[in-house]
Amino acid sequence: MARKAFETFEAVSAVIPREGGYYAAIATKAIGGAGAPRFNKLLEEQTFKTAKEADEAAALQLTHLKGVGEDGELIW
Repeated sequence: MARKAFETFEAVSAVIPREGGYYAAIATKAIGGAGAPRFNKLLEEQTFKTAKEADEAAALQLTHLKGVGEDGELIW
């Protein structure tokens, strides 16, 4: 799992299970905030066989992330 902090939000690499594999994802959450993180699917056309492969792909995408919007949306 990779992590990137911004002014008011943090983003972490994540995976979303699906039939036959996993999606790569980035989860966002307000720093110090309560509640569940928001999961954003990445590379939706691509399914990974293992959670490790999906997380590695998400970690790579996380390096390109420029920020997180007020509602937890990704800013590229």
